[in-house]
Amino acid sequence: MDAVTGSPRADARILRVAGPLVELEYTADTAMNDLVSLGEAGLPGEVVAITSGVVTAQAYEYTGGLAPGHRARPQGGPLSARLGPGLLGRIFDGLLRPLSGSEDWLLPGSGGGGTEGRTWPFSPSVAVGDQVTEGQVLGEVREAGPVWTRILVPPGCAGPVQEIVREGGYPQDSVLAVVGGTQVRMTTDWPIRRPRPVRERLDARQALNTGQRVIDLLFPVARGSTVAVPGGFGTGKTMLLQQIAKWCDADVIVYVGCGERGNEMADVIVELSELVDPRTGGRLAERTVVIANTSNMPMMAREASIYTGATVAEYFRDMGRDVVVIADSTSRWAEALREFASRTGALPAEEGYPAGLASAIAAFYERAGAVTTLGGDPGSVTVIGAVSPPGADMAEPVTAHTERFVRCLWTLDRELAYARRYPAISWAGSFSRDADALAAGHAEAGDPAWQGRRAEISALLAEADRLTDLVDLIGITALPDQERVSVLGGRLVREGVLQQSALSDQDAYCGPEKASALAEAVLTVVARCRELAEAGVPTGSIEEADFGPLLRAREEVDPHGSAGVALRRDAVLAVLQGLM
Repeated sequence: MDAVTGSPRADARILRVAGPLVELEYTADTAMNDLVSLGEAGLPGEVVAITSGVVTAQAYEYTGGLAPGHRARPQGGPLSARLGPGLLGRIFDGLLRPLSGSEDWLLPGSGGGGTEGRTWPFSPSVAVGDQVTEGQVLGEVREAGPVWTRILVPPGCAGPVQEIVREGGYPQDSVLAVVGGTQVRMTTDWPIRRPRPVRERLDARQALNTGQRVIDLLFPVARGSTVAVPGGFGTGKTMLLQQIAKWCDADVIVYVGCGERGNEMADVIVELSELVDPRTGGRLAERTVVIANTSNMPMMAREASIYTGATVAEYFRDMGRDVVVIADSTSRWAEALREFASRTGALPAEEGYPAGLASAIAAFYERAGAVTTLGGDPGSVTVIGAVSPPGADMAEPVTAHTERFVRCLWTLDRELAYARRYPAISWAGSFSRDADALAAGHAEAGDPAWQGRRAEISALLAEADRLTDLVDLIGITALPDQERVSVLGGRLVREGVLQQSALSDQDAYCGPEKASALAEAVLTVVARCRELAEAGVPTGSIEEADFGPLLRAREEVDPHGSAGVALRRDAVLAVLQGLM
């Protein structure tokens, strides 16, 4: 039906099918980026070009069986995601169609939500006659997990509540309220490439605690910020992203598997479904939305999956939630852009990528942000995108452009990974542009020494890395005493603070108190070693001292504890005192 006149839309005739590209007759109902339904199966496609009365559409599904002469029906709008209850704890494809809970999800053209016929318990929070504004909460849908779906007044709608249903169970397409003459349904459709509106964007000042010490101490990320995680094969990208999904203090996780191998995506889904949520004691999947679009799925759906994930995240953000989007990997998404550009004859740029690659990457990461929602609540979307540079070439276009637009870079180092030091984040090749802003937040929270401690650890690691090359050439004994202590200090920081075991109950997650205590303990021990070296104690004796209690503290002390770290620090200081 036409959105303006209400008259039926005219069907178009398919002229040519060339793989996923389909040429149609032009009709007045068709515009760029509009969705079209192709053939009797209703395969979804998107209009990508209109020339000389011919419309070119890119299909989101395999076009086998589609032939010239078949009908195509313009849908009168761009690709949209159906947002509502039933998203959490489920798995979807790049178009937000369910990959579980429905027996016919593999059939071409199928696009049901998988929840048809189900009723959802709705509890209103307003009454007839109340004045409401856009973004205000009308009620909640109580779901099984810890996060309930809030029904909001749509953007651009305000006025008196003319109708509101009573508490009870309702189907997903039910009209729950009428506000200012506008019907408010339980579900809503939103174009995936259009960001949802907010009242204002806020400066990011609150840290997103990930539970990973190397990140929280050296390369912190703010809520509403952006992160790129580049790394070659085998460097631990997926493991790191899973750890962040499990332990970060976000309300909702949106995990987008974009173009990854099917077996790897299956492993991720199985592991996420088995993980215990440390915040609630239930299943982590109950507050996770998984969008799985593997490498064997259509290229155009892979390109859309990134925007679908961002739209879902913004939907929960508008409810006042803190959301983390994990995209693994944006390189496969960029490859889809390159393939699409080559099919449409776009002018190629560096390494065949389209000239608009940088703009596309920037537009995606701009969907992140800490905001005040239309309803007046704080919310945030933090975007963490993995990058898989071919041959670990950090100068290739996707990695280079991404580095320009993100606030944090966590570069994974192959040598660290091969040395079994995880997370294998390179302290020399990573950065955080959020660190200075977050330092003020730590000071307000009662830890004014956070920034100085971070700077001291960074300087110690840089000095130890510089001296390592000399040690390889001339040996450790040829270095001056203070430089030998720097090499020792670098080892203590790497093994006692930055290294972390995802398989240890005590070390898989590290709270802020324990992280600060470990860093402070190592720096105190290193300072004492410097004092002993200046006092004439042989450096060899200092190096041979038993630092075991300090190095084992990360796996022996409770994740939220700090007293145990202090005891082990004092034990090592007592050993050093005995060298005088």
